[in-house]
Amino acid sequence: MKSMYRTAMIIAVFVFLLPLSVRSEIRAGSFEVNPFIGYNFFQNSQNLKDAVIYGGRLGYNFTRYFGVEVGGEFIRTNLDDKAKLDNTEGQFGYPMDKVDFYKYNINAVLHLIPDGRFNPFIVVGFGGAHYSPSISNGGDMSAFNVGLGAKIWLTENIALRFDVQDYMVTEIFQETYHNIGVTGGIVFAFGGAAKPEPVAKAEPVPEPIPEPPPPVVIQKVEPPPPPPPPPPPPPPPPKPVIIEKGRQTLDVKFNFDKSTIKEGYYNDIDNLSGVMKDYPDLKVVIEGHTDSVGTKAYNKNLSQERADAVKNYMVEKNGIDSNRIATEGFGEEKPIADNATAEGRAQNRRVEAAVDYTIKK
Repeated sequence: MKSMYRTAMIIAVFVFLLPLSVRSEIRAGSFEVNPFIGYNFFQNSQNLKDAVIYGGRLGYNFTRYFGVEVGGEFIRTNLDDKAKLDNTEGQFGYPMDKVDFYKYNINAVLHLIPDGRFNPFIVVGFGGAHYSPSISNGGDMSAFNVGLGAKIWLTENIALRFDVQDYMVTEIFQETYHNIGVTGGIVFAFGGAAKPEPVAKAEPVPEPIPEPPPPVVIQKVEPPPPPPPPPPPPPPPPKPVIIEKGRQTLDVKFNFDKSTIKEGYYNDIDNLSGVMKDYPDLKVVIEGHTDSVGTKAYNKNLSQERADAVKNYMVEKNGIDSNRIATEGFGEEKPIADNATAEGRAQNRRVEAAVDYTIKK
């Protein structure tokens, strides 16, 4: 482990001292060869000591962002000191003094930033794993891996590569074991087309300015003085003002002994309110009446309630100022039909109003 730390420090210093002018990138259509070394951390339930990884990868970049690679690894380890040689728990169930672990896989590599010297990437893959001696259930095991890494270019064709990956080894229908591998290596790139340098546009050559033609001298001729303006026309005679008289009336009938406005009379009240909105100086007196059924005092009060009902509708629903509306109840004093008949009494149960106004045109 100490030698690995020393090697990592030397590589870091070497990268720091490299000139920043190196122009490198992931090239579409390029092949990569990557020998590497690292360290593997076994899951505790495997009863294996953490050990050094040796391996290599061969890759191809279909585009600057996406590539595939095949790889293999070898790890030699032995049982953990905490596990006895006759330990029957964990992944290995019989005595041994060493275990060789082989792994092979195919990966998809996604370069997050393909330009420049520093290229971070994501790697996902699958493959197989083999233990020697064989594990307790015998045979090869399937393996999946996922991880992160980065390539740091030293020249146009040589880079350092660092990975941290989780190798998930699965026994058939049994437990999955996680092996965390931290590796570093050298990438040798071959082939592929580099991203072309931008071509600077040539400045257009300005066309020569033609010689201006000699100026044309035009003799100025003074125009004759303009004739005096004609006298202004006389103003048109004022238009005669046409005055028309307008009148809006209201006649609302009520049911016997009621002061509630019936549905069919709201439009008539709205029309009267519309005239008062158009002529804000108008004022109106609303008169309430009854038939002769009942006492005079009762009918007087009922006729006042009918007039007030119409006023309240005009104020609350149509927004007419209440000061412009006066009301008066006459009871049975002003009949317009014979109270001796039902038809006559129906005609007398009413509210009346009228306004006169002047229309100027």
